[in-house]
Amino acid sequence: MTIPGAPEIDRPELERAGIEVPGLSRRLVDAPWWFFALVGILIFLGYLVFFDPKYAGAKDAVVQGIPVTIRSTILAFALALVLGLFTGLGRLSRNVVVRNLATLYVEFVRGVPILVLIFVVALWIVPEVSDALGAANRISQEWRAIIALTIIYGAYIAEVFRAGVESVPVGQMEAARSLGMKHRTAMRVIVLPQAVRNVLPALGNDFIAMLKDSSLLSVLGVREITQMGRLYANSSFQFRETFLAMTFLYLFFTLILSLVVQWYGRRLQRV
Repeated sequence: MTIPGAPEIDRPELERAGIEVPGLSRRLVDAPWWFFALVGILIFLGYLVFFDPKYAGAKDAVVQGIPVTIRSTILAFALALVLGLFTGLGRLSRNVVVRNLATLYVEFVRGVPILVLIFVVALWIVPEVSDALGAANRISQEWRAIIALTIIYGAYIAEVFRAGVESVPVGQMEAARSLGMKHRTAMRVIVLPQAVRNVLPALGNDFIAMLKDSSLLSVLGVREITQMGRLYANSSFQFRETFLAMTFLYLFFTLILSLVVQWYGRRLQRV
């Protein structure tokens, strides 16, 4: 048995009890060197972006897209959560029509590249629906992009919710049904709260993935981080400075969010 990080003062007692304590060499081998290297890269890029005068213009241009990136990601993810929850439940429905429609939607989205789906949703589906509703040309490019991300990630989140519901022991539902609860009530009161708790780390990873995929919205002209960087690079020809500034911002956001997700996942395991 190995206890990582055991205090040195307890080593004799632990060894007498037959418990192996890792030495310094073992700790060095098991250390997350990849993480230290990643932090080093982030610090290096941050120094260039904030302290090197050559990168000042690129930084100032790129950071203007941060509000749009964050707003688009949060709105799309919130909507995708709702769509994904209902689709995931539809995948588990006893109704053959609902189940097959939900499965069709999920498999269709998973079978087409994200960039292609963004074009299809934003440039065809949304205009067609808006025309049918008499709201032509009233939907901005940003909202078209948000709707596209919602539809795309709704399918992926549906699979997360489906797996979460299936991870709850069947006995929970059977016990609720034996007490006279309806299937819908038992699902809402007993099964779903446990399923949501189980899938929170996975949902956090999906949020990080959506934040990165929001860079694809630049193809629609949405002025998020990538689009602002492209506009500046094309006008100033400072491509290296601009792309490194964008790399720093995305790496900073994803690293912070990844640490939060990992911390919360470990916390759930201890509860």
